[in-house]
Amino acid sequence: MHPNPIFRRAPDQLSLDFARERGFGLLALNGAASPALAHLPFVLDSQGRQADLHLVRSNPVLALLDEPAEASLVVSGPDGYVSPDWYGIPDQVPTWNYVAVHLRGRLERLPREALAGVLDAQSAHAEAQLSPKAPWTAAKMTPGARDKMMRAIVPCRLHVQTVEGTWKMSQNKPGPAREGAVRGMEAGGGPGLEVGLMAMMMAADGLREK
Repeated sequence: MHPNPIFRRAPDQLSLDFARERGFGLLALNGAASPALAHLPFVLDSQGRQADLHLVRSNPVLALLDEPAEASLVVSGPDGYVSPDWYGIPDQVPTWNYVAVHLRGRLERLPREALAGVLDAQSAHAEAQLSPKAPWTAAKMTPGARDKMMRAIVPCRLHVQTVEGTWKMSQNKPGPAREGAVRGMEAGGGPGLEVGLMAMMMAADGLREK
């Protein structure tokens, strides 16, 4: 996380809402020789206290979960390069704007009976964001195929204990300089620029569309 506190003043609720909507992140646990990592979808509950997910049985993370273990779930958002030329003020340097939320807590395996509920919640969360279409449900699968798939995966839950959010949106620059950065992004794009970053910069910094 960026050490400058100006980028870390967003309320926890904003970061939790972002993580919940994004629904995809990087899970990290301490392994014996190196961190164990897994990229995966998840569902964060309405209070931001627990994130449900599943892992394939062959995933090395599961070998670390004979007992509950401390883990981090890193959720990244839009990001993009910012050229110092866009600020319109001297002696600036290149930088990168981004959103990142770290959810830290205790990760545990859930009983097998919880798997169907976890999978249904995950697919429902993703399907609700697709339009227009009738949501896919597990009922569309034949029982045999569904049972075979479920035998290969394990449900898990991260009990969220701390939330850390970084919203790096050029808040440390004067208003006209921030507006210049947004105009530069609109005109020239750049490495890593993702849809949504400029809107977040405007919302976070009070910028208005011209």
